[in-house]
Amino acid sequence: VIAGSLAAQGTVTWEHDLPQAQKRARAEHKLIFMDVWTEWCGWCIKLMDEVFSKPEFMSYAKDNLVLLNLDFPRKTKLPAEQAKANEELAGKYRIEGFPTVVLLDSNGKQIGQLGYQPGGPEKYITSLKQLINQPK
Repeated sequence: VIAGSLAAQGTVTWEHDLPQAQKRARAEHKLIFMDVWTEWCGWCIKLMDEVFSKPEFMSYAKDNLVLLNLDFPRKTKLPAEQAKANEELAGKYRIEGFPTVVLLDSNGKQIGQLGYQPGGPEKYITSLKQLINQPK
């Protein structure tokens, strides 16, 4: 699981529950970075390997984001409550494919969406900053 491999690095914690992520975002004055992924998706794995696992991204995330992981696994089974919550969020935010990253404020209002893009953590962080700074 993406969250397990990244949490093992000791740099950031991935939440799996939007209300918990919102609570942290409000307390820490951060945005929510919701990663919607699955283990069978090649682009999801590339995004993890090329961006999420890199120290540059982890450092940026630690200072600016609350990370939220929505998993849609085929090989393993999520607890029913978690699977239902993930499905509801995927519908609410109109997730149409994997990977999709949705940037949210602490109230759950969508700021923007990203997917996989080449260029490593620096380019990804630049894209995030552009979403954050776009005119409202």
